Amino acid sequence: MLAQVRSYALLGLEAVPVTVEVDVSPGLPSYALVGLPDKAVEESRERVRSALKNSGLPYPQARVVVNLAPAELRKEGSQFDLPIALGLLAAQGVVPPEALAPFAFAGELGLDGSLRPVPGAVNLALGALGEGKKLLLPRESAKEAALVEGVEAYGVGSLGEAVAFLRGERELAPAEGEEALWEEALLDLRDVKGQAKAKRALEIAASGRHHLLMVGSPGSGKTMLARRLPFLLPPLSQEEALEVTRVHSAAGLPVRGLLRTPPFRAPHHTVSYAGLIGGGAIPKPGEVSLAHRGVLFLDEFPEFSREALEALRQPLEDGVVTVARARASLTFPARFLLVAAMNPCPCGWYGDPERPCACTPTQRLRYANRISGPLLDRFDLVVEVPRLTPLELARAPEGESTEAVRERVLLARKRMLARQGRPNGELSGRALRAHLHLTPGAEALLQAAAKKLLLSARSYDRLLRVARTVADLMGSERVEEAHVAEALTYRRSLYPA
Repeated sequence: MLAQVRSYALLGLEAVPVTVEVDVSPGLPSYALVGLPDKAVEESRERVRSALKNSGLPYPQARVVVNLAPAELRKEGSQFDLPIALGLLAAQGVVPPEALAPFAFAGELGLDGSLRPVPGAVNLALGALGEGKKLLLPRESAKEAALVEGVEAYGVGSLGEAVAFLRGERELAPAEGEEALWEEALLDLRDVKGQAKAKRALEIAASGRHHLLMVGSPGSGKTMLARRLPFLLPPLSQEEALEVTRVHSAAGLPVRGLLRTPPFRAPHHTVSYAGLIGGGAIPKPGEVSLAHRGVLFLDEFPEFSREALEALRQPLEDGVVTVARARASLTFPARFLLVAAMNPCPCGWYGDPERPCACTPTQRLRYANRISGPLLDRFDLVVEVPRLTPLELARAPEGESTEAVRERVLLARKRMLARQGRPNGELSGRALRAHLHLTPGAEALLQAAAKKLLLSARSYDRLLRVARTVADLMGSERVEEAHVAEALTYRRSLYPA
């Protein structure tokens, strides 16, 4: 007897429909699994056999062929355990085939018949929504899938419970997704003593989504500042929250509600190219995608591999990253706010008022040159974070709280969205110039600065965006000379004289 069960394979962020075909026919007992399965899928045979036996359900003593269609699509993961087991039961008449038709299934089986959660439940739910299917998943995965509005996701704890539900012997209510609340600021800007200019740069970066590079000696507070940036950002909209949740779900990270707080990712500088950008035989999201709509913090910036750093240039410009493989070319969202931190030289003490630098000019230049000019050109803000002496730390007045700064950020962002529908950091070309509103004095200062600093066209546009954000923070409809002058203070050169 032939049975067909609907499931999905994750290809990047997309849930691709897969039909699990199970044929049980007379003959010597055997089991054949076809359809380009990976090792995890191949091993489902033993998990399914033991789960059926330990759940008191029959395993066919016959010739069994399981096909995962379409055959040309590579299948990976353990989510096919449940649909294969239900297909075997339907082929034996234990579960009515018509009861399977309205559903799509996914779940990993334990040897005792228990069900374990699978990654990508949000993406599976979007696939089921497109086909008009209901979902039957492990309980934890069903709660995650229920975050997608319009999807009926039922959660079960074991194979026996799933069979009882499909046979009409047990009633289940659709799972309900948990709404994640905005995470309150646990890290306050007041904890960072001094560093008024760096805090101002942080405020500008949060308001207009401008990429920020901080340069300073060890212990100057660069990491403390970066970790407080997510709490200055506005909460994610419904659409943005679903985008972020979808990426985290596909990566297999725990999702306990629609993510409203902008993510913060801080990979170590030893991260691989695939870990940062994304990759694998079947590509998975990397750190740039996990930071989508949030902050990607790269500490010890020059220590990252040159290959990985140069690969950042595409997502910084386009907001997406494309990972090409022989079987597929997948695109992941990657519209993040990049914050990087670095020392001024290899020893870290160049320019420090108390500790002498042990590096030669050639060593400092070689260290700075680890960051290419085109990549450096993509930072809107470059700010120095000097190390404070113990006396300066003791006398430094308490600064503004995160909440006070965030109120200004929200107000400035509201002005941007009302005027152009997006943050200033995402404006380009005609849209940028249409909303700039430069005064004659500001335009004259810009022209003089561009000539003196030899700004590229990209740097010039970034300077305009920062000036526009400064004006929005000051509540000005026009970009004035003072706003341009402040923006110019964030064009620090990395290259020592």
